[in-house]
Amino acid sequence: QVQFVESGGGLVQPGGSLRLSCAASGSFFSIYTIGWYRQAPGKQRELVARITSGGSTNYADSVKGRFTLSRDNAKNTVYLQMNSLKPEDTAVYFCNNVGVRYPWGQGTQVTVSS
Repeated sequence: QVQFVESGGGLVQPGGSLRLSCAASGSFFSIYTIGWYRQAPGKQRELVARITSGGSTNYADSVKGRFTLSRDNAKNTVYLQMNSLKPEDTAVYFCNNVGVRYPWGQGTQVTVSS
């Protein structure tokens, strides 16, 4: 069973920054394509960014140019650097394997408000 633990969320003002971490257990992390998802109240969970085993990244148009993914396979961890945050970025953020998803973790709350 692969488990994901998200951390790093919090309350930040518009224009501020946060760095989220996704720590995973399991033996196959280095070959996974890992995605960051978010779910705002009343909305569907959406994929906002992904990173492949080789480090290639893709971003949703809504976050492109503001969010940056990186990974440290030795630590089984993926990071999401979020800059220029907007109120519409407010959501619970989750990480998971993109290809074959495992049970969702508890997520980490990001609140962008003045």
